Amino acid sequence: MNPALNRRHFLNRLTQGLGGIALADLLGGVAHAAGEGTPGLPGFPHFPPKVKRVIFMFMSGGMTQHETFDYKPELQKRLGQELPDSYKSGRQALLGMSGNQAQFPLVGSAFKFAQHGQSGAWVSEALPHLAKMADDICFIKSMKSDAVNHDPAMTFMHTGAQLPGRPSMGAWVTYGLGSENANLPSFVVLVSKSGFDQPLSTRLWDSGFLPSQYQGVQFRAAKDAVLYLGNPKGATQENTRHILNAMQSLAKVKDGPETEIHARMEQFEMAFRMQTSIPGVTDLSGEPDSVFEMYGPESRKPGSFASNCILARRLAEKGVRFVQLFQPNWDMHGHIVRDLTKSTTIVDQPAAALLQDLKQRDMLKDTLVVFGTEFGRTPYSQGRLRGDPPDYGREHHRDCFTMWMAGGGVRGGITHGASDELGFGVAQDPVTVNDLHATMLHLLGVDHERFTYRFQGRDFRLTDVAGNVVRPILA
Repeated sequence: MNPALNRRHFLNRLTQGLGGIALADLLGGVAHAAGEGTPGLPGFPHFPPKVKRVIFMFMSGGMTQHETFDYKPELQKRLGQELPDSYKSGRQALLGMSGNQAQFPLVGSAFKFAQHGQSGAWVSEALPHLAKMADDICFIKSMKSDAVNHDPAMTFMHTGAQLPGRPSMGAWVTYGLGSENANLPSFVVLVSKSGFDQPLSTRLWDSGFLPSQYQGVQFRAAKDAVLYLGNPKGATQENTRHILNAMQSLAKVKDGPETEIHARMEQFEMAFRMQTSIPGVTDLSGEPDSVFEMYGPESRKPGSFASNCILARRLAEKGVRFVQLFQPNWDMHGHIVRDLTKSTTIVDQPAAALLQDLKQRDMLKDTLVVFGTEFGRTPYSQGRLRGDPPDYGREHHRDCFTMWMAGGGVRGGITHGASDELGFGVAQDPVTVNDLHATMLHLLGVDHERFTYRFQGRDFRLTDVAGNVVRPILA
């Protein structure tokens, strides 16, 4: 230990309130302007970005494309018919998800579709509010994944790899670009509370091998939005500040730009600033009634998807770089009509309102909004078709599904890619998960091939060794 920092000197500086002036500066500057953030990597962004921030609405469980955005009238014509052998050939890995199912009866959507907006986009009647925003949305109907089980597929969608241990996309983005607001986390996670919730691993927002201060911070619907953020009983802000200052002095004895000590101190300092900044941004009571009406009847319920959408907009306003919303309960192996109605009722109005709200505030032009899921569902029923109309479910399907984007740098009112007539495979312009990530980074001004981090002797990328920017969707 540095002799200059012996025990007596350390205690003397601590008890005398080392950095008392710094405390005043911090308490006065806890509310730094949102534009006063922390820098990213040197040379970032690589080129002028189209957007400053990302809001990613993730539908956990595998949202069915057949009942939402990918209209397939041929399925309705062939109701109950067996999936043709031409589709089964060489697809054992996909069909194997249906277990011991002997037959694969085709089934069309129980929900009607109609064209909307000047673009004429097909949207299900289950999503009437999003249908009104069709001309602002770029639908990607040719998504493909490499995984067909929830955990690896969600891990792949959020980290670019199926195996755990890689940094999440939000961590990559904030590591490269830094923060626009030093008083809030640059990466925030909002998980909806909605009855039966599927388990979500924290690896979906973890920093992996990146410095730990870049991991996502989960906000909860509770008095204390962030766990363990408050001071212990009997402690004051001033005491906490004194301790942090002393720890900073000790940390300088052995410090470096990427040391774990540096990362931990960054976390401690951020936690201290968040004690003041987070309550203000998570308190929705100051929002006018018109906003709650726009986002729907669930918007006043803390922890609901609607409430989280309002919070996502507020976080975006405050300069948070990456906001990740998780809405569970899309894994519909049966009872699609009943369960999809519940889920779309929860999601439809708030998701559309978020787009409308950002647009009205002139923020959509520099915000990228992404709506997606880990994989799609099969065009055939899981199990037998029963009843009239039939009650049915759909299996996991990695070979074709739909996502959409809206906002800065994205062409609204278009559909990119297409599935075949049964919605089983991609017929035109396939888009992989790596392609999606490359495109999102491009809109943020980052060249995905140049954005690397060296770990254990290898240069890693979010897009691994693949990925191409989907240029036809760029404005």
